Amino acid sequence: MDPLDQAAACIREGKVVAFPTETVYGLGANALDPMAAARIFELKERPAFDPLIVHIADLSQLQLLTPSKDPRLTRLAEAFWPGPLTVVVPKTERVPDLVTSGLPTVGVRMPDHPMAQELIRRSGCPIAAPSANKFGRISPTAAQHVTRHMPEVDFVLDGGETRVGIESTIIALRPDGYVILRPGAITREDLNRILPESASPVAAGSPEAPGMLASHYSPAKPFHLFTPTLLQRLDPSKCGFISYRGNAPQGFARVLTLAPDGDLKAYAAGIFGAMHQLEASGVECLVAEPVPEQGIGIAIMDRLRKAAHEHGLPG
Repeated sequence: MDPLDQAAACIREGKVVAFPTETVYGLGANALDPMAAARIFELKERPAFDPLIVHIADLSQLQLLTPSKDPRLTRLAEAFWPGPLTVVVPKTERVPDLVTSGLPTVGVRMPDHPMAQELIRRSGCPIAAPSANKFGRISPTAAQHVTRHMPEVDFVLDGGETRVGIESTIIALRPDGYVILRPGAITREDLNRILPESASPVAAGSPEAPGMLASHYSPAKPFHLFTPTLLQRLDPSKCGFISYRGNAPQGFARVLTLAPDGDLKAYAAGIFGAMHQLEASGVECLVAEPVPEQGIGIAIMDRLRKAAHEHGLPG
């Protein structure tokens, strides 16, 4: 049987499938089936307060998920879908409360990956899918990352390495514009060409969208952001270094250079893969070089700071 047909059959049976998107691999199940959604939370060991993103392949599926007729959603879809943008909108009663962690809203996006889109079409339903990794750990950007860390997944679709490499930008609509809940490849500058940014602050408390916790994306080994004083407290000969442009300090056991030409998109595409590679190697800790906080660099630094939150030393 064709792998896509096998995967779609699993989705229809209430099982969980790991599949590629342009951002990272997702751990997907029927978004309208609460038992299937519960299986995602179980496999990921994900807390119930952290909502899931729902993926669609066609704009007609929006009516299953939201009653919203907000013209701004149409403008955003025309500009950025399919693509790495998730929009938080009011949910319909058909969306299980478990999927939205009890919130009256749901995050929706249309992935820009032919295999993801075809899986949704063949399954005949929107697919709820967080990243296909244990909660809080490194997001997977290749099928082997999933099979190494989550062998219990019912089916894994191999679509090669992902193109964008970090999770989607998540925004919520406010009366006066939009707010960014999680930065990603779609930047503030991109969004400002379509809508004004809201002056409303992002509410504190329970997360309104995935990826809003202080600690996330962490390797199992200690992970640090590089600072000039870090080498006074670490033995670099036992550490791996993820370099932006190749300007790595001397003495590190392994150095992976992701963007020798300074392309921040290349760094974003490779950062999680580099973390997986070093985590599986013999090094005792991981160190990453910070990047300029401009454009997609804002999203990269968001991921690096959250990855370092669990183990990182103060700068």
